[in-house]
Amino acid sequence: MNIGISDLAGIRARHPEAIAEAAARRTRRPLVGDSGRLMIVAADHPARGALAAGGQPHAMARRADLLERLCTALARPGVDGVLGTADILEDLLLLGALEGKVAMGSMNRGGLAGASFELDDRFTGHRPEDLARLRFDAGKLLLRIDYDDIGSLDTLEATAQAVHTMADRQLPLFIEPFITRRVGQSVHNDLSVEAVTRSIAIASGLGGTSAYTWLKLPVTDDPDDMAQAVEASTLPAVLLGGAIGPSAAEQEAAYEKWRKALQLPTVHGLVVGRSLLYPATGSVETAVDTAVGLL
Repeated sequence: MNIGISDLAGIRARHPEAIAEAAARRTRRPLVGDSGRLMIVAADHPARGALAAGGQPHAMARRADLLERLCTALARPGVDGVLGTADILEDLLLLGALEGKVAMGSMNRGGLAGASFELDDRFTGHRPEDLARLRFDAGKLLLRIDYDDIGSLDTLEATAQAVHTMADRQLPLFIEPFITRRVGQSVHNDLSVEAVTRSIAIASGLGGTSAYTWLKLPVTDDPDDMAQAVEASTLPAVLLGGAIGPSAAEQEAAYEKWRKALQLPTVHGLVVGRSLLYPATGSVETAVDTAVGLL
């Protein structure tokens, strides 16, 4: 049955069982293919209330447009899969866009952007049992550590528990760690080499096993320092895209940072979202193809 984006609301209303049926028949693939590289498109921002992209404050609030962009990206050669919350991954399941792709579930979205409790990143997304039931391929969580915020301790403990339970199911878990601090009402991630190194060391040591743990890392402020930071762990890593300015020059600078960091032996790929789905210049196809080319 061919399903279009305009059909999704009706199917969800009348046939909610269609999601489980689509998950059961989906063709899966190994996490890492023959190339040894991984290119994942990220789309879990809306569930944390982060809707801005491409210079538009509510770009990601237009779900039909977001799904069109995701389907375009997933159809490009070299794109391995997508990171999203349950609503987005299940839309893509119904559309048939996850066939032969890596489906990575986003686990903690409770630290809403701009909230007073932003650093108490509760697990409000996929649970390990949900990922196993839906036959998804991996999970991802955000670990922001503020030494002055007691909520960070709860997030550390929940992250360690997630490491245990994902490993019990032999499901890879991507941890995205930051050393974070508040400046006024804003939360800032410290991308100095010292902070990134410390965050890698902390994240790598969580849980009773690291067998299924990956790291999802920012590039340091000075890309030349990234080699020093990743020396803190032997865990496999991917690079995150992060917030990139709206100009073509800023986009090109980000590509250059990724290109350098991808040469490091523990770095296996990219997990990038808004800068590819809402590029500063050109089309989604061009932005995705450029990122794939870096691999």
